[in-house]
Amino acid sequence: MSDEVEIVSYDPRWPDLFAVEEKVLRNALPPDAFIAIEHTGSTAIPGVAAKPIIDIFVAVPSILEAKRTLVAPIKAIGYVYWEDNPNPERMFFVKGMPPFGARRTHHVHLCEPSSEHWSRPLLFRDYLRQHPDQARKYVELKRDLAKRFRDDREGYTAAKDSFVLDIVAKARNEIARASS
Repeated sequence: MSDEVEIVSYDPRWPDLFAVEEKVLRNALPPDAFIAIEHTGSTAIPGVAAKPIIDIFVAVPSILEAKRTLVAPIKAIGYVYWEDNPNPERMFFVKGMPPFGARRTHHVHLCEPSSEHWSRPLLFRDYLRQHPDQARKYVELKRDLAKRFRDDREGYTAAKDSFVLDIVAKARNEIARASS
């Protein structure tokens, strides 16, 4: 099975798919092992075309403790853990793992809430929810990049970085203006 970059039209079932998986995660993890669980990425922005993969961010009190105690319970609910992740500040799991015969359906990211890995996707999601014009620009960019990087997920993601960083900066500026 291919693991190509595919952008599909918004599916109104995506929030429900998140809610189901959030419940599965909450049942699988000890209650004191996480602080919050959030639906992020394009599937969390109404009306936005996306890769049909639900991104879930889990804030944990300690990434070191999570590495010791949460890998087994998350693997037990069908996720593959990226053990060789070069970024020690986060953990990454995939449900459905090509080329082993299953289509990706969910990504779970674990990080501490004080980390940029937690704040950036939430700022990005919330800004695009509030600014449909920017969300439309993002969809255009993603569709173009999906054609150019069809078989290169890392290249596709890297090519979106400047847009994402620009939106996060705009979100931070809005928050700073609102609180001054």
